[in-house]
Amino acid sequence: MKTRFEKIGVTDVGSLLYYFPVRYDDWSDVKKISDCELDEISVIKAKVITPLQKIGSKSPAEIYKTLLSDGSDVIEAVFFNNKYITNELKTGETYFFRGKLRQNEYNGAVEILSPRFSSENENPIKPVYHMTAGLTGRKISKTVNFALESMKGNIKETLPSYEIEKFRLEGLENSITSMHFPQNFDSLFSARRRLVFEELLTLQLGLLLIRSRTSTDTDKVIKKDYSAEFERKLPFEFTGAQKKAVFECVKDMMSGRAMNRLVQGDVGSGKTAVAASVIYTCVKNGFRAALMAPTEILANQHADTLKKFFGSDLNIALLTGSLTKSKKNELLKHLKSGEIDLLVGTHALISEDVEFNNLGLVITDEQHRFGVEQRTRLQMKGDRPHVLVMSATPIPRTLGLIIYGDLDVSLINELPSGRKPVKTYVVNSSYHKRIYQYIKKFLDSGKQAYIVCSKVADKDEDCETENEENNVISAEEYFKTLSEGEFKNYRLGLIHGKMKQKEKDAVMADFASGKINMLVATTVIEVGVDVPNACVMVIENAERFGLSSLHQLRGRIGRGQSESVCILISDSNSEETKERLDILRKTSDGFKIAEEDLKMRGPGDFLGSRQHGLPELKLANLVSDASILKAAADEAKNILSKDPYLSSPENAPLSKNIEKMFRNPETSGIN
Repeated sequence: MKTRFEKIGVTDVGSLLYYFPVRYDDWSDVKKISDCELDEISVIKAKVITPLQKIGSKSPAEIYKTLLSDGSDVIEAVFFNNKYITNELKTGETYFFRGKLRQNEYNGAVEILSPRFSSENENPIKPVYHMTAGLTGRKISKTVNFALESMKGNIKETLPSYEIEKFRLEGLENSITSMHFPQNFDSLFSARRRLVFEELLTLQLGLLLIRSRTSTDTDKVIKKDYSAEFERKLPFEFTGAQKKAVFECVKDMMSGRAMNRLVQGDVGSGKTAVAASVIYTCVKNGFRAALMAPTEILANQHADTLKKFFGSDLNIALLTGSLTKSKKNELLKHLKSGEIDLLVGTHALISEDVEFNNLGLVITDEQHRFGVEQRTRLQMKGDRPHVLVMSATPIPRTLGLIIYGDLDVSLINELPSGRKPVKTYVVNSSYHKRIYQYIKKFLDSGKQAYIVCSKVADKDEDCETENEENNVISAEEYFKTLSEGEFKNYRLGLIHGKMKQKEKDAVMADFASGKINMLVATTVIEVGVDVPNACVMVIENAERFGLSSLHQLRGRIGRGQSESVCILISDSNSEETKERLDILRKTSDGFKIAEEDLKMRGPGDFLGSRQHGLPELKLANLVSDASILKAAADEAKNILSKDPYLSSPENAPLSKNIEKMFRNPETSGIN
């Protein structure tokens, strides 16, 4: 059981009590089946009157059906990819079911798709937790309740008393209890308001303190602009947006103040070429440069691309965690002596033993995947170097003001000529057979395809709800099913984040060279090697991804001259899910997608399961909680104006909160 809790990040009592539900479902309005409206969420109390039967056997998406009755009517319950459902629902037993009733378009029968169900309904406000295999919501609730009883009266306050009084906030113990076991929605609102305010106040205080440590003056002044010379070496012409971004960067570096600039642009917009131009000018002026990427795959790609750009003009080295100790020591010796002009790497760049000689430019790619402190640590490798941040993930203005509040922004809003928009379709799993035939047409013509899954293996990764684990197709299972079935005559590959780096590199190399026809993958390909010949992508369980993540994945195709197609598969009957996926179907504008994603899912899901670039926020939504954010921001400035280092005894709880949020992944208020 301990290992299962560790999978969801719960390692002690504090992290358990701060493991809040992702949402709350209202089960209070129980209706008769005959009174339920179609296409609306309803709660019914019904008996399972027929044994569950599996429908079909060829598709990897398993479907189970049974009949339910409450005396007023009979409906069909349908469950997808839940191989354990026969053990969970017993014929003849009565359960509460929550879901949407709809009319089957083929036979006219009324059915309820993948409903949540429970044998009891004592508390009508039911929390829904992120799940993992073998750990149900009931188990989490029971464990939390035991912890709260054990800690009763001993949960220390984490806010100064003057803050609680000033903003009329609930006490910490009551707030935590109400978050897990709300008596009503009013108590839930008060509890959440207190915890969100504390979270956002801590975030704002921490960011203000970090930024106050950064000096804006620098002696790394660029005397001459070499960008035109660099562009003449390229086999293509920069777009207007690229030229403008380079101009703004060089202007910053010539100003006598350290550049702090964000270059934003969709996948394939040419950010790497912009970075290369800035690096070239920096090195030609006698300084060294560093580029940090979030994964080894991306770091390797950057190193290869930059070597092609620079040829023998610059000495480039690659530093990643997989480098042998002897090779790393040799590299570090050359780095310290100044023989290396540009060091490309992963988090290994911020190791203590990495010493630069006259570091003048620091670049982070996919910045939202790094923490604030990591970015600062890389900057500290030099004496006030210029900072360039690149991101292919469009960051909405609301979120950007917090993550990149100290950065100027250059926007690359033009794509290179010749790129065609990717056609996007949204379907359910009943289309699998047709999709497979469609993919084969592309493969038979010499093209390549991706199939993306949200988890690596059965019972392996987090799921949002108690029944979801069994509704998700894993990459390993899917690869095996397709290799032995529909695509046994094709060359398939498998790649996921739990493979060793050498294995991942080998698979990607085979796919890039065309040795693999179709790649079954997880989101490890979200940033990866460009394969222009890949023009089909199928994303299973699309409801499990944020829109921005789906947009990033879709950006892996459409990079050649051929027409490209992205197919999103989802059996979710959630109106919110349908609305989200429809946005992706209608537009390829990354910034519009990002704004909608932030509005609908909040910053946590927008930036991934962990909010990279920000310390992990447990509750706050930077859109819906905008008024609390403003109050917290104003209060943070007010507090620091009176106590710049939070050194007074009354502000000790705030200082401790910041330490936990920015340096410890577990944000716990329990000592």
